[in-house]
Amino acid sequence: MGRGWGFLIGLLGAVWLLGSGHGEQQPPETAAQRCFCQVSGYLDDCTCDVETIDRFNNYRLFPRLQKLLESDYFRYYKVNLKRPCPFWNDISQCGRRDCAVKPCQSDEVPVGIKSASYKYSEEANNLIEECEQAERLGAVDESLSEETQKAVLQWTKHDDSSDNFCEADDIQSPDAEYVDLLLNPERYTGYKGPDAWKIWNVIYEENCFKPQTIKRPLNPLASGQGKSEENTFYSWLEGLCVEKRAFYRLISGLHASINVHLSARYLLQETWLEKKWGHNVTEFQQRFDGILTEGEGPRRLKNLYFLYLIELRALSKVLPFFERPDFQLFTGNKIQDEENKMLLLEILHEIKSFPLHFDENSFFAGDKKEAHKLKEDFRLHFRNISRIMDCVGCFKCRLWGKLQTQGLGTALKILFSEKLIANMPESGPSYEFHLTRQEIVSLFNAFGRISTSVKELENFRNLLQNIH
Repeated sequence: MGRGWGFLIGLLGAVWLLGSGHGEQQPPETAAQRCFCQVSGYLDDCTCDVETIDRFNNYRLFPRLQKLLESDYFRYYKVNLKRPCPFWNDISQCGRRDCAVKPCQSDEVPVGIKSASYKYSEEANNLIEECEQAERLGAVDESLSEETQKAVLQWTKHDDSSDNFCEADDIQSPDAEYVDLLLNPERYTGYKGPDAWKIWNVIYEENCFKPQTIKRPLNPLASGQGKSEENTFYSWLEGLCVEKRAFYRLISGLHASINVHLSARYLLQETWLEKKWGHNVTEFQQRFDGILTEGEGPRRLKNLYFLYLIELRALSKVLPFFERPDFQLFTGNKIQDEENKMLLLEILHEIKSFPLHFDENSFFAGDKKEAHKLKEDFRLHFRNISRIMDCVGCFKCRLWGKLQTQGLGTALKILFSEKLIANMPESGPSYEFHLTRQEIVSLFNAFGRISTSVKELENFRNLLQNIH
């Protein structure tokens, strides 16, 4: 009897162990789990969760946004890639073919875009050459109507105002050229190592409100880092006010998004006939695997989602600007311009319907004097980052770096212009708030890059599912 009870208890114990997983070896963690284990649920400083963003972006927004960005209005971006680096002289240029940017020939750019650097209506576009000539001469042509003269002066004044978060290129410079973004896609160029690290090091170390005594985790230009530095860094970060913490997370999110693009469009194979670009899972793991990056990679991915929410919020706020009947995505092709404006508004209304937008009202909400100073610091730090893009040695990386920082800077400008947007007239020129064509193109293309990153994360999850 005793022996029978002992056998039964042992059998039940074995069944319990098997059922609870203690009686067999647990399957090893997959690469997908290591990269994405923390990238779920609610995001810090937000009321939104990752899964909601994935569903909204990948199935409702991404396809329509890509279609819009393929249109003529959004594919041509004017940029000066010859501006000297304002911070150091020893800039070394990438000599690889994949670093080169092919500018457009004059006859490749639609006439409506070439004749209108920042005005929206057809009437304004017809006047643009006279206006710009007058501006260059330091006066306004008296033959223009009084309203148009006033608009030109107000636009020029506003372009240099303190509301701008970026130091934009002078698109009237002889060195500024149109680039077809579809023919110069953002992808891995081979630009890496100390030259590339130096750019990000200056951005993080000198422009993210960080004291030099606090060491950033996994800084490739710093030696002897360990867990104590990581703990010190995140203790410091959590102790910051929400605005400065958000600033760091925006830059980290932008960095992560760029790394996702480079991993997703990697040169996998090259022959004398063709080049094959695609997903490099090893490259992705090196940048985001929780073990390989000592826990840093998943944090970077969460910051990418934070950046997504910030830019999504800005697009929802700026809807009234694009809804005005005078506004056109002017290229000179009337039918196409009307169709693209309808698609643009459809996308913006979809964005407006997103249920869990970031609440920017927590920004700069304290003492008015202190809040004003903090906002100015925020703006100056970001302007500095936009200037650092002229130090990038790879011209293709410089192109996309300048475009994405200008896009994020435009998003910040929108978020802090809510009252100006609300007070815009329904028709006619908007003196207090306006966006140049450069800002519009960079805003949507920059968000398109982040939207693509979120979509690519779904692809990498699937690719890494069976890798250990």
